[in-house]
Amino acid sequence: MEKTIRTRKVIHVDMDAFYASVEQNDHPEYRGLPLVVAWESNRSVVCAASYEARRYGIRSAMPHAEAIRKCHSVISVPPNFERYRAISREIHGIFQSYTKIVEKLSLDEAYLDVTQNLKGIPTATEVAEKIRKEIKSSTGLTASAGVAPNKFLAKIASDWNKPDGICVVKPHQVFTFLKSLPLRKIMGVGKATEKKLIALNVTTMKE
Repeated sequence: MEKTIRTRKVIHVDMDAFYASVEQNDHPEYRGLPLVVAWESNRSVVCAASYEARRYGIRSAMPHAEAIRKCHSVISVPPNFERYRAISREIHGIFQSYTKIVEKLSLDEAYLDVTQNLKGIPTATEVAEKIRKEIKSSTGLTASAGVAPNKFLAKIASDWNKPDGICVVKPHQVFTFLKSLPLRKIMGVGKATEKKLIALNVTTMKE
């Protein structure tokens, strides 16, 4: 008797600019403005940057002084980790209501195995949409999600339509999705590795 192999259904949920979004959500006067979460110090680095700040080339882990040079009007607020942890517990509570198979990666992201979800929802896509909607309703924050047969693809997919988006890679779409994938989308491929691969005329997964 042949065994039936069930395709896994994995969701990667990633909050959008989490720390910065919490600050903008808590302080309406900051909404729509370039904002970074960072201590006021010469040695401080950016913990998070709002999407408005990112338009100026500001990124997480960038020196705070450099962020100010890139955008003189940027708003700087100190981190409030107690607040971020409280909201994270709320978000992860939502995850646990859909599946007990949750792999927490950080305060603002996690893998969820919803091959069999607790609410009997027929598709992983619907589960992801319900989770995103519930997070928005509960916290006022947006989350992006990737749905795929494994964690590697789900992680890449969650970044595909950020912010506040969803990307679904179905089992029959895996190879098509991978073939055109830029190398920098692969976890572990940074500037140095990318440069070496480009020198070999390798720019996509297919190559």
